[in-house]
Parts: sequence; C-alpha cells; structure tokens
Amino acid sequence: MSLLQPEAGLLFWMVLSFGVVFFVLAKYAFPVILKMVEERKAYIDNSLKLADETNAQLELLKAEGEKIITKAREEQVTILNDALSLKEQIINEARNEAKAEAAKQLEAVRKQIRKEQADAILEVRSQVAVLAVDIAEKVIRMQLNDKEKHMGMINRLIDEGDNKTMMQ
Repeated sequence: MSLLQPEAGLLFWMVLSFGVVFFVLAKYAFPVILKMVEERKAYIDNSLKLADETNAQLELLKAEGEKIITKAREEQVTILNDALSLKEQIINEARNEAKAEAAKQLEAVRKQIRKEQADAILEVRSQVAVLAVDIAEKVIRMQLNDKEKHMGMINRLIDEGDNKTMMQ
C-alpha cells in the first residue's frame, strides 16, 4: 500500500463519508449560510444605497447652505447700505436742526441787541434831555440876571403862547 495511491475500500468510505457530510451540509448548513450571506449582501446594499442617498442629501444641504450664505451676505450688504443711508439722514437732520437752532438763537440775539440799542438810545435821549434842561436853565439864569432881558423873555413867551392858541 502506497501512500500516494489509496485503495478502493478506503476510497469508497471516503467518498461515502464525503457524500454524507456534503448531504448534511447541503441540507442544513448551506441554506443557513446562504441566507446569512444574502442578508449580509442586502444589508451592505442597503447601507450603500443609504450612503448614496445621504451623500445626495448632503450635497443638497451644501447647496442650500451656500444659497443661505449668499442670501445672508446680500441681506448684510442691504442692511449696511440702509444703515449708512440712515446715518447720513440722521446727520443731515441733525445739521438742519442745528442750523435752525442757530438761526433762532441768532435772531434772538439780534432782537436782544435791537432792544438794548433802543433802550440805550432812550437812555441817551433822556440824559441829553436832562442835560439840555440843565443847560437851558443855566443859560436862562445867566440871561435873566438882567431885569430888562427878563421882562423881554417873559413877553416873548407870552406872545408865543398866544400865537399857538390862536392857530389852534
């Protein structure tokens, strides 16, 4: 008996035991193994399909995110432009109000100056009148020291008084 050439009986029993083992495996093990392999294949296919769908959704979300970012930047520019125009408007309004207030204050100062000027003129006039009366009094006293001049002055004042009453 050679190690490389088996005998017919051994070969028969080896084929028979292989057949029995193959039959048992084919009947009970292979369907379970095939079922598990199919389930695993379906699970992997579903996972790949789900991953593809997730990638597609991720791409959509990225595109939507870019749109949102673009829209936000546009809104930011719009808001900044509105803020700048509002700033300019507020500055212009403040300038106009300041000019109006300055004009009011200037007019009030001018009125005050006119009033003070008029008061000063009245004051000067009254002082001039007082001085004129004082001077006239002194001049008349000097002229009335003489009785003839005094009587002449009285007659002249009486004549002027009569002329005024006649004219009325």
